[in-house]
Amino acid sequence: MTPKIIISVSNDLSCDQRVDKVCNSLVNMGFNVLLVGVKRKNPSPLSIRKYKMFRFNTIFKEGMFFFVELNVRLFFYLLFKKCNILVANDLDTLLPNVLISRLKRKELVYDSHEYFTEVAELVARPKKQAIWKSVERYCFPKLKYIFTVSESIADIYKKEYGKEVKVVRNIPLQREYAVQKTKKELDLPEDKFILLVQGTGINIHRGAEELVEAMQYIDNAVLFIIGGGNVINLLKEMAKTLSLNDKIRFIPRMPFEQLYNYTVHADLGFALDKDIGINHRFALPNKLFDFIRAEVPIVVSNLVEIKKIVEHYHIGIVIENHQPETIAQSVNSLLADKELYQQLKKNTAIASKELCWENEEKILKEVYLTISR
Repeated sequence: MTPKIIISVSNDLSCDQRVDKVCNSLVNMGFNVLLVGVKRKNPSPLSIRKYKMFRFNTIFKEGMFFFVELNVRLFFYLLFKKCNILVANDLDTLLPNVLISRLKRKELVYDSHEYFTEVAELVARPKKQAIWKSVERYCFPKLKYIFTVSESIADIYKKEYGKEVKVVRNIPLQREYAVQKTKKELDLPEDKFILLVQGTGINIHRGAEELVEAMQYIDNAVLFIIGGGNVINLLKEMAKTLSLNDKIRFIPRMPFEQLYNYTVHADLGFALDKDIGINHRFALPNKLFDFIRAEVPIVVSNLVEIKKIVEHYHIGIVIENHQPETIAQSVNSLLADKELYQQLKKNTAIASKELCWENEEKILKEVYLTISR
């Protein structure tokens, strides 16, 4: 009988590249995979995939009531579902998976996409942060199989809980993505540099506000902001107030298969997260590897793991601070230096061959095949 895996997430499944890659890898390994998530506000349509999917239609769509409802409903959903292996993605789905794994004596895998208790939204709310930390302290000693996204975060977990944590970075597949649309079809300018910020988490402390301000000092370029997040409305208001509507365009979030059409046409990508805490400092965001896969040079902030990748492969510029003038100067100097820009672009092609999911999934295979024996 084919082993069945139920994978839990707290998002709407449509834009989560890491989980999609994990699911596909598990299907290719011979597992029967069911991915469980939620319907958020204005849910995106789901593309046809090789695995089954289910989304809860929750009463609450955000805040602590949402997480309480999700955890309760997920517990009872898993209680009455047959499976061989449970997988929890991030701390907000871990507790019901731990309880069910112990109750039904099923193997559990935890995939931590970030250092959850130090995300910006919790750092600013100490009481909520304390609640999630309590959940983590209860669950972690009961875990056997743990993945995370960077060596730095793995080291923190090892030090705090004495657990072995394997690193699987969120890197795209080596195969070519299908580029289905031209610049003209996407309404991208042919005569200007295309600057791109993308992602579902364009939130506070990601450097987007400063980049919008920097556009006052950047000529012959258009900034595209594609995705969602809690500062999108603020960014739109800033663009209007600063009279930058002709230099900044906003596009709603979209499935990653469609997003790649925009990414591959960009001249510069941005990963400007701020060092506001441990989670940001040691993060390796999806967008970094998406730009590398599309062979797009990158402007990044001075964060440990991001800087390590950019400087090792020499694929972009590391800014020293988030002053709009500093960002603008970095962008202008890079776009003016055609020789340097072309070298960075060539280096992204080299990096993309090494930084691929096919290498990362070898670690997954080792763990999951051990569990299923």
